[in-house]
Amino acid sequence: MDRNTLVAFFLIALIMIFTPYYMDIVSPPQEQQPAAQQTEIDSLAVVAPSKQSVASMPQKKSDRPVSVDEKFITVENSLYQATLSSINGGSFTSFSLKNYKQKDSSFVGLINGINKNNLMLSYLSEDGEIVELSEPWQISYESISRGNKKPSKISYLTYVGKNNDLPVEKTLVFYPDTYTIDISVDFSGAKSDLLNGNIVLSWDGGLTTTEPNIKDDQTYFYSYAFQGGELHDLKVKKDESQKDELPGKTDWVAVRSKYFLTALIPERPELTMGADVYGDYKENESYGASIMMVGSTPTTTKLYLGPLEFTRVRDLGVELERVMNFGWGFIKPISKGILWLLKKMYTWVPNYGFVLIIFSFLVKIVVYPLTKKSYQSTQAMQAVQPEINALKEKHKNNPNKLNQATMQLYKEKGVNPLGGCIPMLIQMPLLFGLFTVFRTTIELRGKPFGLWITDLSAPDTIFHLPFSVPIYGDQVSVLPILMVVSMFIQQRMMGGASQQGQQKMMSYFMSGFFFLMFNSFPSGLNLYYTLFNVLTIAQQKLVPAGNAGK
Repeated sequence: MDRNTLVAFFLIALIMIFTPYYMDIVSPPQEQQPAAQQTEIDSLAVVAPSKQSVASMPQKKSDRPVSVDEKFITVENSLYQATLSSINGGSFTSFSLKNYKQKDSSFVGLINGINKNNLMLSYLSEDGEIVELSEPWQISYESISRGNKKPSKISYLTYVGKNNDLPVEKTLVFYPDTYTIDISVDFSGAKSDLLNGNIVLSWDGGLTTTEPNIKDDQTYFYSYAFQGGELHDLKVKKDESQKDELPGKTDWVAVRSKYFLTALIPERPELTMGADVYGDYKENESYGASIMMVGSTPTTTKLYLGPLEFTRVRDLGVELERVMNFGWGFIKPISKGILWLLKKMYTWVPNYGFVLIIFSFLVKIVVYPLTKKSYQSTQAMQAVQPEINALKEKHKNNPNKLNQATMQLYKEKGVNPLGGCIPMLIQMPLLFGLFTVFRTTIELRGKPFGLWITDLSAPDTIFHLPFSVPIYGDQVSVLPILMVVSMFIQQRMMGGASQQGQQKMMSYFMSGFFFLMFNSFPSGLNLYYTLFNVLTIAQQKLVPAGNAGK
């Protein structure tokens, strides 16, 4: 779990814990560049360093002469359009997702000039030399489906050995209506040139940034390896680089951004020898991963390159969904339940803004008994406050007597001093789950509500300041303002007009703190909190004054 999420969870916990006391007191986006044409290197924002920074194996280029020219082939299905180069025996130079758009309405592209050395093959020669098959390969077979109804297949051929006479074949198969691609590698014809029978398939350079807020996107940059039911993740710090070598059978390796994922999934994990995960953040932050496999037997590896969508990656059946952050163990089922319900509601109401409105009502109904008890307890505490003040004056010189008298008063009036806090604490797992889902799920990405709210996964910014304010940032958003207004209305209803001195200062501080913190939150999350406040105001009108214990 990233640091920003942990901090946010901590702040939400503080808010939830101190909200009853508060009520008692007060009764950088950056513009993306347009995507390049399909035969050109994608020109989206570049964040990955070159392969020279981090590598899956020791780097030594082959001195074999390039015998063929680089050629490009475009493959397309209902979900993406991809262009492959014959360099590396079929590496992507562009990969555009048709169902996901940039701010300029162009398709999201996952490949740029630095991560173009994807799907690299390397091997150890009989001379002990690490050889990267990075030159253009021959195209030995090509069958491209234009109707998106049949698989497309491309085979590449190259030769290794001292006399360049030992064949190596790499075949890519593209299927309709899926983001998975089969990559078959056949080194069996060249096994006499292999010293230990090991080959390496790697994905270098990570994924390009796709979001206007590049810093937030990079927060979720990770590389992973899944071995024996254990997930190994790697996140490097600023000005550092790191490579973790993980021997043993490997189920898959992966690299992710905030909303997108690439993964290498061997068809037969028993033929794998280990994995490397690596990252570099000396200039731009980038990650990579590689799998070592036996070379004496033809192998097939499934490539997933597409959205980090829970249902889609879960259905691959290899626990790839474990790269998604749904919070701590006891929160995960709640987060997954919220996501399932939102998606189900979206099939009935095709606007996530209205879905959130309905969801707010549902949540309010579910937690109504808790919030009712909380506010009745707060009202009861306010009712006995004059008597508490009298007891303080009467026993000001005898703290023990004061405590005894106070507890006796609570007992007589049926008041629980913690009655306003406990119900709120019970709701905290739900709020943690909501925060996780609203902040990181791709379902809300680019989804508008209406009016000025054009993307529920991003702040509802109406303009930017010429300067940045600590915590607040430089964007001016509407929903945090509406949320604070609703808080002041609650304050008035709870007797805030009579507050004086330190009480009033505390009121202003808490409201200002909420305003600063929520300004950078996704508009979907702020929409929910604002609606929840409005519904709470309505509930306060309906909840009768009285003791919590009655």
